[in-house]
Amino acid sequence: MKITRRVNLLATYCLLVFFVMFSAAVKADYSEHPSAQPFIARMVEQHDFDSFELTQLFKAVEKKQSILDTIARPAEKTKSWADYRKIFIKPARIEGGVSFWLDNAEALLRAERAFGVPAEYIVAIIGVETLYGKITGSYRVMDALSTLAFDYPPRSPFFTKELEHYLLLTREHGQDPLLNKGSYAGAMGLGQFMPSSYREYAVDFNGDSWPDIWQNKADAIGSVANYFHRHGWQAAQRVTVRARPNKNIVLAEPKTIAKPELTVADWMQRGLQPVIDLNEDVLANAIVLDGALGDEYWLTMNNFYVITRYNRSAMYAMAVDQLAQAIYREGFDKVEEKLNP
Repeated sequence: MKITRRVNLLATYCLLVFFVMFSAAVKADYSEHPSAQPFIARMVEQHDFDSFELTQLFKAVEKKQSILDTIARPAEKTKSWADYRKIFIKPARIEGGVSFWLDNAEALLRAERAFGVPAEYIVAIIGVETLYGKITGSYRVMDALSTLAFDYPPRSPFFTKELEHYLLLTREHGQDPLLNKGSYAGAMGLGQFMPSSYREYAVDFNGDSWPDIWQNKADAIGSVANYFHRHGWQAAQRVTVRARPNKNIVLAEPKTIAKPELTVADWMQRGLQPVIDLNEDVLANAIVLDGALGDEYWLTMNNFYVITRYNRSAMYAMAVDQLAQAIYREGFDKVEEKLNP
C-alpha cells in the first residue's frame, strides 16, 4: 500500500511539473524571442525607449495561438456574399444603428458637416466593426500585435510596424500598453482603428484634448468620418449601383479593389447597364458577387473604394453600404424629428 501510494504521489508530482513547464512554454517569454530582441533594440535606438522597461514589458506578453488560427481563415475567404450579407443586414443590426444614430445625433450631424461623410455611413462602419461598441475585442492589444509580428511570417512586417505605432501611441498618451484590448488583429475602439490609423486619423471631437476612441463616442464618430474624408470621400456621390449584363461579360469575384479608372460609359459599352440613370462620365469599377438569387452585378464608385481603405474586401464594403442605406431608410425621419422638434 505504502509503495503504491508513493508511486502515485511521484506520478502526480511529475504531472504537475510537466504541466507547469508546458504552461510556461505555451505562454512564451517574448523578451527572449529572436525577432523581439532586434525590435526592442530598434525602439531604443530610434525612439529612445528604455531597454530594460521594454524587456520587462515583453516578459508579460503572451503568444496567442487562437489569433494565429483565426487570421488563417478570415470570414471573407470562407463565406459567399449571400452568407456574409446575412451577418450584417438583419433587423437587429439595423435597429441598433437607428438607436445609435438617435443617441448620437448631434455628434453625427457635426461630423457630417465637418467631413462631408453621411451620418448613416459613419454609423454603419461602427455597426459592422463592433456592433455599435458592444463588441470591441477581448485580446490585449500587446498580445495580438506581438503574436502576429513575431510568429506570423506572412504579415510580420505589417504587424511589426503596427506594434511600433502602438508603443508610440501609448507613450504619447501615458497609457499602460498592457491594458488596452482589441480584436485578434490589434484593432481598437468603436471604429477598430489599427495603431497607425489611430495616430494618423483619430481626432479629438469633443474637445477634451485627446482622441478617446475606446469610451468616447463623439471621438469615435469624428475619427471614422476623418478617416473617410482623408481617403477621398466625395460628398453627395453614390457608393454603388446595381447593374445588369446585356451581353456576355466575364467578371471575376474581386480579390482586391482598385481605384476606379473606367467610366460608367465604358462599362456600358462592355455590356453592363446600370439599373438607374447615371452620369456616364462618373468613374466606376464593376464587380460580381454570389448572391442568394445568383450572380449580382454592381458598379462601384469612388466612395466604395474609400470604404475598402478601411477593410480591403468588396464584401465588407458592400455590407457597409447596404447597412447604411437600411439605417437611413429606418432612421432618417426619427433623427430629423429629434434634431428639429
